[in-house]
Amino acid sequence: MQTITIKGGKEKQLLRHHPWVFSGAIANDISLLETGVSRAETDEGQFIAWGWYDKESHIPLRLLSWNENQTIDERWWKQTIAQSVLRRKMFFEDKAGATTTFRIIFSEADYLPGLVVDVYGTMLRIIISSRVAHHFQDLIVETLESMLKPSLIILNTDSAFAAAEHLKETLLYYQDGQYFTPSKKLDPVRFREDNLYYEVAPGKGQKSGFYCDQRESRRVIEPYAKDAVVLDGCSYTGAFTLHALRAGAKHVDLLDSSEQALRQALVHIHINQDLKTIPEGSREKVEITQCDIFEQMRHIEKDHYDLMILDPPKLAQTKAQAEGAQKAYKDLNRLAMQKIKDGGIIATFSCSSAISAEQLRMILAWSAKDAMVEIQILQKLGQGHDHPIRISFPESEYLNGYLLRVIR
Repeated sequence: MQTITIKGGKEKQLLRHHPWVFSGAIANDISLLETGVSRAETDEGQFIAWGWYDKESHIPLRLLSWNENQTIDERWWKQTIAQSVLRRKMFFEDKAGATTTFRIIFSEADYLPGLVVDVYGTMLRIIISSRVAHHFQDLIVETLESMLKPSLIILNTDSAFAAAEHLKETLLYYQDGQYFTPSKKLDPVRFREDNLYYEVAPGKGQKSGFYCDQRESRRVIEPYAKDAVVLDGCSYTGAFTLHALRAGAKHVDLLDSSEQALRQALVHIHINQDLKTIPEGSREKVEITQCDIFEQMRHIEKDHYDLMILDPPKLAQTKAQAEGAQKAYKDLNRLAMQKIKDGGIIATFSCSSAISAEQLRMILAWSAKDAMVEIQILQKLGQGHDHPIRISFPESEYLNGYLLRVIR
């Protein structure tokens, strides 16, 4: 078992259970280190944690357990996966079946670096974003199949991290104990969130194919959508729109850069209208526009919208990109504040972990100043309960939002 020594002064965060160790914190001659389980110690020989070392990873040492008596082996991986799933017991026990999509593994927040797993009805979607998770991917798949007996497992590497982790972008299908290549297009998988219906095509769609992290926020906007003219910015496949329609919105404009996502949003509207989960005639209340929202917001009509939802994609992957992201968030929110009706409601979000809740709040203050409006914060918004925030790993708090009222 190799021992990795952490340079003096670099151990403080690690002793507080932060799981990332970059190469600059390692005192060893890296050329002598091997891939695998490693013991991390301070420069005084104090045990810090067990971790996994891989020089090809952009985070070469990922800490796994701070229990010195722990053995990091396949049994540890199986137990840690099982514990993560069992922590979502409440979602599996939803007897009414109102929600059948949720996250069961949330990477480092569940002590499983670079591993995300979502449930979509009877299907599991596994996303790998680290070399260590890739190393154990067969064990991960087999453990989850044994526990949950899904009808299908989709596994892919996260394109946002594949290059940094020196991983190939792959897409694998697993069913009945073996990987396979579909001979034809697979049927869509249908699932529910808060008694609304959605579909994903296995192996298609951005990231996991559906964002279940906004579950609570979608419910929050409903009281403000009744009889409202709504803008659903970066609408993706229309989940916020369905909630607005269910609440009785007068009209909803969907803006997104993806034509495919907008088409799928219309499919979801038709599905739910047919199933009577949204009012009859909802399709006639909807208009879709494929566009760059940052450009489109400059051209929308002033004093037209009662409610705006701004849920842009991740604008800052790293802290180095945070400054540019702050400018983009400020511009988007300033335009929204200038355009919305007096007294209108904005639900605005950032899914960039490099932008904290406090930073987003400051950005909104700058936006209001430039827009020459007052804003009232009605509610702080964030990721759902199945996306827990690990206090020793602040990066796990990636989704922040605010519900605002704009007053001129």
